[in-house]
Amino acid sequence: MNIQLSEHFTYRKLLRFTFPSIVMMVFSSIYGVVDGVFVSNFVGSEPFAAINLIMPFLMILGAVGFMLGTGGSALVAYTLGAGDEKRANEIFSLLIYVLIGLGLFFTVAGLIFLEPVSRLLGADEVMLPYCVAYGRIILLALVPFMLLNVFQSFLVVAERPNFGLYITVIAGVSNMVLDALFIAVWKKGVAGAAMATAISQWLGGTIPFLYFLLPNKGKLHLGRTHFEVRSLIKSCTNGASEFMTNISMSVVNMLYNWQLMRLLGADGVTVYGVIMYVNFIFIAIFLGYSIGSAPIVGYHYGAGHTDEVKGLLKKSMKLIAIMSLVLTALAEFTARPLSMIFVSYNADLLALTVRAFMIYSVSFLISGFNIYASSFFTALNDGATSALISFGRTLVFQIAAVLILPVFLDVDGIWGAVILAEALAGVLSAVCFVYNRKKYNY
Repeated sequence: MNIQLSEHFTYRKLLRFTFPSIVMMVFSSIYGVVDGVFVSNFVGSEPFAAINLIMPFLMILGAVGFMLGTGGSALVAYTLGAGDEKRANEIFSLLIYVLIGLGLFFTVAGLIFLEPVSRLLGADEVMLPYCVAYGRIILLALVPFMLLNVFQSFLVVAERPNFGLYITVIAGVSNMVLDALFIAVWKKGVAGAAMATAISQWLGGTIPFLYFLLPNKGKLHLGRTHFEVRSLIKSCTNGASEFMTNISMSVVNMLYNWQLMRLLGADGVTVYGVIMYVNFIFIAIFLGYSIGSAPIVGYHYGAGHTDEVKGLLKKSMKLIAIMSLVLTALAEFTARPLSMIFVSYNADLLALTVRAFMIYSVSFLISGFNIYASSFFTALNDGATSALISFGRTLVFQIAAVLILPVFLDVDGIWGAVILAEALAGVLSAVCFVYNRKKYNY
């Protein structure tokens, strides 16, 4: 039996409703990790470093999908809560059509600038061919990748989170199997990794598109719409924090890679790549919970159910606290075995990776609160506050930390930069909650 957005949410019901989104995000991160494992072990550390060098640029191009997904789903959930299902579907359809158009434009632009951007990011003559080969293939799946991201949020609004999970499993298993075939069996190298990812993204983006396009039993359907600047701008401002998060993370990753190339060379980029792959598995739990719970908050806020919004916030904070303690302990305990999956072939690289991840993972104590805080204000259609938290957390504080701490702590300062950034963002999130408590009555 499907849980409706309009219901009262107990702890049990909240966990049941958000569970598919959590599993979906974790599974997405795991099949992303498989890419890295195959490339690192079957192709080499240089190609692995090259992929991690160009990846931030590719993620920047796809960031619009995250923005319209989270921002648009908040607006659509609010509109459904206000009782206007026809308008909610018009807004939903408009956002998807605009997303496809932007995706095609970014695909062409990305293909044109791929090589010069790779050089700008620090790719030498050895790494450049890997960056270009991987990037060209991935860009051909940019539109479905953006659709995959946007539909993850809208399937929750449509009260079909389980369907979103099934799609992720299909895409993920496809990627894993194709990675094994293209890289391990057919020896296609970096191009094989890109082809496996691109095919899985086409599956993940096309299946939900057809679901919404064809008659279905959910609340949302793709159909006729009209161009409405106000709804488009509102969706963008709502999702500005998620857009800022993805852009900022990509920019900061470039800065991390630059610092590491300067201090450790390609080995440093390899270590950071491993941390990013493993880190996303842990962060995915916070992201999944935030994605799954945001439409509930948006719906009840739109319906004027203040007590329900207040209860959701309190319950979520307690759940995030428990998750933070468990995940931090788990990360510290599994740092070595997780690192061995990627770099067991090099003892020095393994030791460096384990130390780096054990320092980095302390940030999990705080990051969940900041991720949820940003998502909560997005759900309230307060894109400005949400963007402020994300802007501080993922860009301002991280850039300052990664530039300053290495001066005093050398390489350990790079791994510890995220801890300082999350701590400062935690203070900012707390200030935002206190400042807006009377405005939203939570």
